[in-house]
Amino acid sequence: GKELGGIYTVIQTKAKTTADEWGENYFLIGPYFEQNVKTQVEFSEPPNPAVKKAMDTMKSQGCQVFFGRWLIEGSPYVILFDIGSAAWNLDKWKGEFWEVSNIGIPFHDREANDAVIFGSLTAWFLKELSCQFDDKPNIIAHFHEWQAGVGLILSRSQKLPVATIFTTHATLLGRYLCAASLDFYNNLDQFDIDKEAGERQIYHRYCMERASVHCAHVFTTVSQITATEAEHMLKKSPDVVTPNGLNIKKFSAMHEFQNLHSMYKARIQEFIRGHFYGHLDFDLDKTLFFFIAGRYEFSNKGADMFLEALSRLNFLLRVHKTDVTVIVFFIMPAKTNNFNVETLKGQAVRKQLCNLVKLVVCFLCRGEIPDLNKILDRDDISIMKRAIFSTQRHSLPPVTTHNMIDDSNDPILNTIRRIGLFNNRTDRVKVILHPEFLSSTSPLLPLDYEEFVRGCHLGVFPSYYEPWGYTPAECTVMGIPSVTTNLSGFGCFMQEHVADPEAYGIYIVDRRFRSPDESCNQLTQFLYGFCQQNRRQRIIQRNRTERLSDLLDWKYLGRVCGTEALTIPGSKV
Repeated sequence: GKELGGIYTVIQTKAKTTADEWGENYFLIGPYFEQNVKTQVEFSEPPNPAVKKAMDTMKSQGCQVFFGRWLIEGSPYVILFDIGSAAWNLDKWKGEFWEVSNIGIPFHDREANDAVIFGSLTAWFLKELSCQFDDKPNIIAHFHEWQAGVGLILSRSQKLPVATIFTTHATLLGRYLCAASLDFYNNLDQFDIDKEAGERQIYHRYCMERASVHCAHVFTTVSQITATEAEHMLKKSPDVVTPNGLNIKKFSAMHEFQNLHSMYKARIQEFIRGHFYGHLDFDLDKTLFFFIAGRYEFSNKGADMFLEALSRLNFLLRVHKTDVTVIVFFIMPAKTNNFNVETLKGQAVRKQLCNLVKLVVCFLCRGEIPDLNKILDRDDISIMKRAIFSTQRHSLPPVTTHNMIDDSNDPILNTIRRIGLFNNRTDRVKVILHPEFLSSTSPLLPLDYEEFVRGCHLGVFPSYYEPWGYTPAECTVMGIPSVTTNLSGFGCFMQEHVADPEAYGIYIVDRRFRSPDESCNQLTQFLYGFCQQNRRQRIIQRNRTERLSDLLDWKYLGRVCGTEALTIPGSKV
């Protein structure tokens, strides 16, 4: 599950809405991973006799099948197949798959081989289930991505009485071709697809994906931009576009999310005090926090354009002598071998000084003027002196919080070196690369991802390849403005449904019809314009951003399915 990132989010967040609608007739089928199951599934007996009988038949032939409830909102039923227990059938099943599809799976591609086992088990289960009904059963099977597609292809070849849906969240080749920076969207009709897939040694995967698309009764994708991509890469237009949603928890008080912003912003400010110790010559009340987060795909996620825009923004802020400082976080996991000593030291110095201040405050609260000689022993005084000496640091605040394993080849660090954004005192834009996922147990920045996002002012996701785009969607539902592009599913969706996206904190960079340099200038202007807002304007904008969250709620999207706009402030109805 988790490896699939965004798809995991789709299925998990949609479960409650779907379970509410389908009730006892909704089952999720997936692979059994012991580690995940221990903490996420509550086993039980299947209440549906047909499901139980199908499982029993498979078990009697040596296959391990598990049933229970997935412990997430909505508690949907899950049927889990242990791929390992059925692996002895692999050669036979690969042969059967070859016979129906002429797709051969190389032995060294573990993921594709697992997909054959999982797909064969899925088709077997659907066959055992459907044959128990005398008249035509009403069974709908919804397959996500090529990894699940084998089950669909086999179900169709066996003529099972099952209605099939296939959803692609991104095409296999699209991600590869975009990363290779071949002007993808302007050359969609120029690619020799078979050749490109063959050169990347994913031809068999590509065939599995394409066969799934053409076998399905209904083919869907998550955005208009991916629909265009599928039409050229997979040679079929989707029947329906089904935008992705989120499970939205509403606060009873409107201002509650604003309070959370203040609270977590203060926590990020604490971190900054430590990280920039000795260089804190900027006003934290006039400091804005921007961030980019996601898979470390330097050009697909637009980190290259973001850095270039930051260099231009730094120039603009310096030339106009503004008192605003921008601190930008890159939250992108890479290979590291521990925290940066200098970063840890900064947090230690800050904590020591805070503890001394707390001690003094305690005395003052008791109505006593503290006698520093009594409350500070020699150790405390030397700690204070050491802390003050260490604030006179000679090095600049580090641009990364961890030691990078391949520092000299890291594209983000190399770009920072090229544009010279080293956290100098004169720079109005400061950069911090945090090459690990956030965690509330971290000794550096003890916040989880949601808390961190709430504490920031702007999320920046200038992606070149982004079939949907959960990162800006998550910002929106938390009331945090974000930058997206017209090459992201989310950006296109907002452009279509919201009359004036900028007023609602959704900045859409045109990366499709402008040159890279023009796109970068547009992004720079968005960032500079954001910096010129005062605090009151930002609060008003956050209120508006948060009001858009209904557009992204599965409750609405489940009904609307991308066919009509919703009656929400700012939406085009």
